[in-house]
Amino acid sequence: MKSIKITVITLAVMALITNDELQAQDEFGKKMAEAKTAFAANKLSDARFAMQQMLQEIDILMGKSILKLLPGTLDNTAANAANERVTGGSGFVGVIVHKDYGLLKDEPLISVEVISNSPVLVGLNALLSMPILAGGDGRKVVKVAGYKALVEQNKDEVNPGGHNLQLVVGNVLIAITHKSATAEGIVKLAETIPVAEIAKLAQ
Repeated sequence: MKSIKITVITLAVMALITNDELQAQDEFGKKMAEAKTAFAANKLSDARFAMQQMLQEIDILMGKSILKLLPGTLDNTAANAANERVTGGSGFVGVIVHKDYGLLKDEPLISVEVISNSPVLVGLNALLSMPILAGGDGRKVVKVAGYKALVEQNKDEVNPGGHNLQLVVGNVLIAITHKSATAEGIVKLAETIPVAEIAKLAQ
């Protein structure tokens, strides 16, 4: 009986995933047709707008795939499913994926954000390439899954304590905040996230 229930649930989940992908493909096709029609009519502004919407559909679908890769628990703390979100956009930021875990003073204890094409990457890469500049003031450069990351003390005035970690993988920023972890603890936490798989999807 249990195996039948598991099979039914699995098929339902697969149907939802397939439906999401089909809807995205359908929307992509519509926007592609709109872009071609507008371009043929020399309505370049309309064609550009339709193409931007196409890219947004791709970003959102990619973000949903990344969200599925993030673990259901971190540091033995369950995810807050109601707070999960994916925001897509074209231009400077490609996709923002957010997931958080647990509570501390009515705020999430742990937050994870995956951001592609973040404007922060330029400055952060400069710091990571020169650890002497990055060091001090509660900051240090570490490695997570073979990638450089910046760890710093959390300076949140409302809930001080804990640490933040910013990990750069190509054009992707993985930002983790833990409001009670030590520097060593947040590095160990980051190592439980499938960094390579996320990077492959986001690039």
